[in-house]
Amino acid sequence: MLYTNLKHIESAADHAQIINENEQVTIICGRMGPMCIPVYRIAEELEADYKHVNFYDMEFDNPESHVIRNLPEVKGFMGIPFTIYYKNGKVMKATSGIQTKTQVTSILDQEFAATVPA
Repeated sequence: MLYTNLKHIESAADHAQIINENEQVTIICGRMGPMCIPVYRIAEELEADYKHVNFYDMEFDNPESHVIRNLPEVKGFMGIPFTIYYKNGKVMKATSGIQTKTQVTSILDQEFAATVPA
């Protein structure tokens, strides 16, 4: 289990249900390591400002995370965490490695802004 304040995804079935029942979802798939922890913290901070986005984490080493590790969008990724941005069940953007708050908010604003009133 990841020790974050994000909601946790523990199975492929949970993953499928979450992305199918929520319009906008961001999942950070990683470990409790130096490249991942800052990304979890950023997501925890952004939850209050991006209430229209559902933020989750998923443990990279969990066999059930194959649903993220095997996505075509992450083929060739060399570092973790994998951060996947879903809209209406479809992958809109995927990144790997450490990200800054500015990078994350830029993606959130670009991918999820269309349904958010200004």
